[in-house]
Amino acid sequence: MKHWLMSSANELYQIIPIILESLKEKGLLLASAGKACKANVMTIGWANIGILWYKPFFIAYIRKSRYTHELVEETGDFTVNVPPEGFDHVIEFCGTRSGRLVDKVKELGLRVEGSKVVKSPSLMDSKITLECKVIFKKDIESDDVPSHVRDRFYSKNDYHTCYFAEIVNVVRR
Repeated sequence: MKHWLMSSANELYQIIPIILESLKEKGLLLASAGKACKANVMTIGWANIGILWYKPFFIAYIRKSRYTHELVEETGDFTVNVPPEGFDHVIEFCGTRSGRLVDKVKELGLRVEGSKVVKSPSLMDSKITLECKVIFKKDIESDDVPSHVRDRFYSKNDYHTCYFAEIVNVVRR
């Protein structure tokens, strides 16, 4: 296992293709924990990764109705985990069940560990874990998106919050 604190864009450029491939093909697993330290994992299929203000950033889009939204609001951080092969059932489960109703970590037997920099846990079986600290956020509002996007993705007015988070640590396994 290799840890490194993000210090340059070069390190990020090495892992971006792996992260984007997973995002495109099956999704990523975003882990969070509130002040009560109960870990929660959700599947994400929308994200951005790159450089902002000369620092590596990950932008996560989380609907306000999601339990994960509450947890990220409490702690101001999260981890992004690239699932290994054979995790399709985990991706499916974490994308269709609410952490308010079920303890996904316990139910799935996920192995979590404390992160080096952020409060949110890391998934030990992930290929790559990004530890992310929220720097600022922007709520998407109805007027922000074209009508055809609103009709397709926001018909229930359940808009996302965009969390702009600095990647403060990376773990490769």
